[in-house]
Amino acid sequence: MEKKILFLDLDGTLLNDEKKVTEGNRLAIEEALAWGHRVAIASGRPLESALEQARRAGLAGEGCFVISYNGGNIYDCTKGELIFRRTLEPEDVYRIYDEAERRGLYIHTYDRGDVVIEPRCDERNTERYCAISEMTWRRIGDVRQDLSAPPVKVLMIDFQDRAPLDDMARWLREEMGERVECFFSSSCFLEAVPAGTDKGAAVTGLCRQLGIDIRNAIAAGDENNDIPMIRAAGVGVAMANGIQEAKGAADYITERDNNHDAIAEIIRKFLL
Repeated sequence: MEKKILFLDLDGTLLNDEKKVTEGNRLAIEEALAWGHRVAIASGRPLESALEQARRAGLAGEGCFVISYNGGNIYDCTKGELIFRRTLEPEDVYRIYDEAERRGLYIHTYDRGDVVIEPRCDERNTERYCAISEMTWRRIGDVRQDLSAPPVKVLMIDFQDRAPLDDMARWLREEMGERVECFFSSSCFLEAVPAGTDKGAAVTGLCRQLGIDIRNAIAAGDENNDIPMIRAAGVGVAMANGIQEAKGAADYITERDNNHDAIAEIIRKFLL
């Protein structure tokens, strides 16, 4: 049997609506790994959050990888180390923060495993986000002075109205499009990462590093930020519960959704 690699988004794909892995999906993943296939989580979540989900799903051992920050980090679970990291330039972070502040938008970034916010930001948004991602958070004085290293991404949130985020996305593409990629990982999360960073680039890069033909890569997702990897993989899969744009980019649309063993469906059809 030819060895393949399966790339899985987390929220809305591998995880059900209760943020858990169904028993059917877990058993199918175990079988795929037993046959020597590789599995990579590919998430917009920070590394610490994505790794915790990988451990819970049984995807933190031999043959497993974690792509986090929408392709900004790639972690080899076998080696227990990062094998790729790309960060924003500090000047780009500052410019994005200045524009977000001018518009009154909530914005945060990540440092030393925490979500970090400046004093002006409403901590209720932070707490809601951290409850979803299961992360800790802290306040800092200023991103210009208080980050230990350049971040991989920044995240803007509006839980009430997407329109301000759409306006900010247009500004980012018009004013910083050569330096920064921006996309929605959900209707209320606008993310900004270094140009050239997305899940598709991570899929292509990891396959190249592992010596796996891209035709033997299967990638499954449900949201806007999953579209690059759906297009990059040999077989791009959109979830039945996915957005229409993801379905339009896919080679295959699952019959089952994230609550009903869709990953097991993918594994049975394309890996076993």
